Amino acid sequence: MLTRFRRLPLTLRVPITVAILMIAVSAAISERVLSRLHQIQEDRLSGLASSYLDGIIASISPSVLRQDSWEIYDAIVRVRPTDGEIVPLETVVASEEGLTLASDRPEARPTLGELPQSFTSLFPGEGVAIATAERRGYAKRRIDYQGQNIGAVFVIFDVSSLLAERQRVLLTLLVTNGLLTGLIALIGFATVRQMVKPMQILESHMTAAASGQARLISQQELATSDHEARRLYHAYNALVEAERDRTLLARQLSEEEKLASLGRLASGMAHEINNPLGGLMNAVNTLRKHGADSDVRNRSLDLVQRGLQGIKEVVSATLATYRAERATRPLSVQDFQDLKLLLRPEMERKGQNLEIETGDLAEGKIDLPAGPLRQALLNLLLNASQASPAGSTVTLACRTTPDRYELSVSDQGQGLPAAARRVLSSGSTIHPPSDSGGLGLWVVRRIAEELHAGVSVAEGTPSGTTITISAPKGDEEIEHAA
Repeated sequence: MLTRFRRLPLTLRVPITVAILMIAVSAAISERVLSRLHQIQEDRLSGLASSYLDGIIASISPSVLRQDSWEIYDAIVRVRPTDGEIVPLETVVASEEGLTLASDRPEARPTLGELPQSFTSLFPGEGVAIATAERRGYAKRRIDYQGQNIGAVFVIFDVSSLLAERQRVLLTLLVTNGLLTGLIALIGFATVRQMVKPMQILESHMTAAASGQARLISQQELATSDHEARRLYHAYNALVEAERDRTLLARQLSEEEKLASLGRLASGMAHEINNPLGGLMNAVNTLRKHGADSDVRNRSLDLVQRGLQGIKEVVSATLATYRAERATRPLSVQDFQDLKLLLRPEMERKGQNLEIETGDLAEGKIDLPAGPLRQALLNLLLNASQASPAGSTVTLACRTTPDRYELSVSDQGQGLPAAARRVLSSGSTIHPPSDSGGLGLWVVRRIAEELHAGVSVAEGTPSGTTITISAPKGDEEIEHAA
């Protein structure tokens, strides 16, 4: 119950708490008022009964001494009041032996008849007893004459008026306390609702921001808020604007990194294309001069064909990497071969070798978008080539587990710098690195998070570093990547 209560909104918890406290206070106050009223009524009833009994005893004492039932009956009938707050319903005078000397209801209490135990047990030893269920009061008084007990008087009163007064007081307390409790709870609800309204507005904006739809708090909401809420709103708006600026900067830096990578690849492609072009030009000149010779013509045509085939491979790999639909198709073995072609000029320049271990990928495709993964792997491979010494080997491996795909790039460098390691291990991709050296790795980290993949770094022995992108199987494809 307490756990469910804590789950209620604050606008409900406070009024309910106030209402419970008011009910508790009202119950305590009502109990004290009713107890005091009961005591006052009993004291008043005792006073009235004492006065009535004193009058009866003063009138009947000599007759009780003589046991003159007629005189006693006449006396109790004469002194019996007919109106007032309490009215005697029955008055009985008994002897010392417990015999009825007189009663104002002789048909119920015969003269000289013995009073039954059920009747005498209703009367207390002293004072007045009130039977709420029967709406009656019971009083008893001894009759003493010259220090000697000669009998007793029993009186039954109608106390309906006293109990009705008590009911009216109780009803007044319940209605008054109920109205006050409801009014105070309503005021508490309205007050708390007004107080938490700024928090609710801020909560709705933060929830929208968490879902990627951050928006500024409007000027109208700012104008209707108090000073404290207005300061909080201004701080939130400043945070949203700063976030938008950071996101824009991140996109710009990502595009710049793309262009930088494209520039490095373009220079490599130009080198790769330029080499066979020289041979092609020589072959054309040879054909012009010695085209009539069939052997020269065939050798020249073979050279032209091989040169054009090499150029075609480079251009095909580039088109496969940068065409628009690359982000939606799954990764395949051909993507690894395209990466090898794209990296060949850079790696040949340094005398390096690229080994590709496709593993289970040779049997099919990875159900992850090819475009983002190719970009991430291309950045890692370029960094690995840059970090590795001339003549070394860079490895690209693909492994599968029951629930994940693991794509690893290994180099033979001197280890990953601490700043670069922080870029890969950071849980947030909002802040780009301050230096350009870690921008490619930052792009890798962004792509990994968009693919819901993890990035791990392992140092080799005695040198080298392996960076692994671990992506879950069956994850949803993304349409946009950094």
